Amino acid sequence: MAVKIRLKRMGAKKNPFYRIIVADSRSPRDGRFIEEIGYYNPLTEPKTVKIDNEKAMNWLQNGAKPTDTVNRLFKENGVYDNAVEDNTDE
Repeated sequence: MAVKIRLKRMGAKKNPFYRIIVADSRSPRDGRFIEEIGYYNPLTEPKTVKIDNEKAMNWLQNGAKPTDTVNRLFKENGVYDNAVEDNTDE
């Protein structure tokens, strides 16, 4: 089973916000998912992003592949930076 970390569109027409979810790659965009790990609202100024870094890193270490957009959000919000800090503690 291929697992992806991707966006799930929510909100009203022309007023979207997105949940960052972990889902089977075969399930539809707004369909069944395994776990919600954050959200992203592009309409606020500045854009609102909240990610549970611990859950995100856990899924990444278990082999989940982020989509291009989620990968960019992770980089901008320091999800990968926390992984570097965790590895230096050992």
